Amino acid sequence: MQAALLADRGVVKVEGADARAFLNGLASNDMTAVAPAQPRFAALLTPQGKIVADFIVAENPAADGGGFFLDCPQALAPMLVEKLNFYKLRAKVAVADLSGTLAVMAVWGGIQAESDFGLSYPDPRLPALGWRVMVPPEQAVEAAAALGADLTGAEAYDAHRIALGIPRGGHDFAYGDAFPHEADMDQLAGVDFHKGCYVGQEVVSRVEHRGTARSRVVPVAYDDHAPMTGLPVLAGDKQVGTFGSAANGRGLALLRLDRVGDAMASGTPLTAGGIALRVVKPGWATFPWPGAAPV
Repeated sequence: MQAALLADRGVVKVEGADARAFLNGLASNDMTAVAPAQPRFAALLTPQGKIVADFIVAENPAADGGGFFLDCPQALAPMLVEKLNFYKLRAKVAVADLSGTLAVMAVWGGIQAESDFGLSYPDPRLPALGWRVMVPPEQAVEAAAALGADLTGAEAYDAHRIALGIPRGGHDFAYGDAFPHEADMDQLAGVDFHKGCYVGQEVVSRVEHRGTARSRVVPVAYDDHAPMTGLPVLAGDKQVGTFGSAANGRGLALLRLDRVGDAMASGTPLTAGGIALRVVKPGWATFPWPGAAPV
């Protein structure tokens, strides 16, 4: 079992009598279903349906149903606090950035027991991603040892994530510019299509019901050296997407799947920076795959 302290992750606390209802009115997932050790993956969206920030919502079991921790990108934590306070109005809610005192540790590769050092919860996106533990950073080594895990660098977790085909905001898609379907949030339990209204819901529902998500982050494979993040992905001389993060012969790219399908049908190779790419369907994908026969 391995563990890694994720320096790019921050923690935002939302507590108060109205915290659950407040978050449920804003987030893309059903906050009424969040319980201790039963987190939800979700996002705050713009009214146009684009991702402002994505996060994992975990309930604090000691807060009597009124306290939640948002495992979010650390760089976006101050902005997320500002946005939540903007929407707060008269709700009985307090929002605070705890990124200076709490860190997020990922644990994967084995059966995870509950940690005595901090709040532990399974990653709701995909079981193979393992568990997360919110812990004071100075206790990370001790916490990992108590779990029987080897504490490694964050790059080991990143390689694990990439091998599973899981997008990372800011690397594989741009915050403020990507829709949830493009970031595969609909595939990774990040959107509830049956809950009540939330910011951006109409756009997300329209994409889902019309099946108009043409671009998605998908896994790709390459040989030898990885292309640089941000390079255009080409089918011949036409751009069909953008290359994202990479490790150990696997990467992620935001691609126009219809154009990739056309390239595959015509035998046109995909490249990024002159490096050949092959799309690789992940086991969790249920959307129409380029080159596959219609069902």
